[in-house]
Amino acid sequence: MNKLHEEYRRMRQKERRIIYFYQFLVLLFILGLWEVTTHFRFVDPLIFSSPSTVTTLFISKLQDGTLLPHAWVTLLETIISFLLGTILGTVTAIFLWSSRTAAQIAEPYLVVLNAMPKVAIGPIILVLFGPNTLAIIMMGILISVVVSTIVIFSAFQRVDEHYIKVMQLFHASKAQIFRHVIFPASIPTIISTLKVNVGLAWVGVIVGEFLVSSKGLGYLIISGFQIFNFNVVFLALSIILVLATFMYKAVELLEKWLLKKFNFQ
Repeated sequence: MNKLHEEYRRMRQKERRIIYFYQFLVLLFILGLWEVTTHFRFVDPLIFSSPSTVTTLFISKLQDGTLLPHAWVTLLETIISFLLGTILGTVTAIFLWSSRTAAQIAEPYLVVLNAMPKVAIGPIILVLFGPNTLAIIMMGILISVVVSTIVIFSAFQRVDEHYIKVMQLFHASKAQIFRHVIFPASIPTIISTLKVNVGLAWVGVIVGEFLVSSKGLGYLIISGFQIFNFNVVFLALSIILVLATFMYKAVELLEKWLLKKFNFQ
């Protein structure tokens, strides 16, 4: 049995290495195509920049110390928005699960809030919290918290009722049912929500920086557009992609740990 398990594990590792290799090839192809098309002016390099130009600008801004403060500010705002949005969404979902009446009252409002374009209420957030970091973080939270609430609450409702009835037969309290049945069964959905929230938090923070910030990667994008310096725009976008990828990979590591801890694999 151990031999079969070890062989299966080696096969999965080999498959992952092959996938990573082809993913790297695709990335090289995209970068190479971008470089060639701008070098030979199939597309306008003034607008689309190029990987070599962005790399040169990246090194220059690292050396003069003007890039890292912007990247750090945006990363910190995104992490805070991501964590608070997920926590608030999860807590709200738990409250709705614990009270059927509250869930029925809140359901239409959640649907409407989910359908509403959150970016459109950015100016209201700006007025409420002022042109500061708190407004940016609130923008990131607002975009992710409603989705988190709806998805996680739906996962709680989809748990097999037979498990709940067994717990009730042993006179388990609602808190015990949640702790031993509902929450563990919903772990995969919560992890999926975390992955979605990585992207949503970045969207919210960057939009918030568009509106109010004088620092951060969103500010670099806006200032680059204003002075028609698209090299700065593509540099900021590239850094956002890299940082978002690292955050996503961190969530994947958390996923592996949680799935192993709760015996999903």
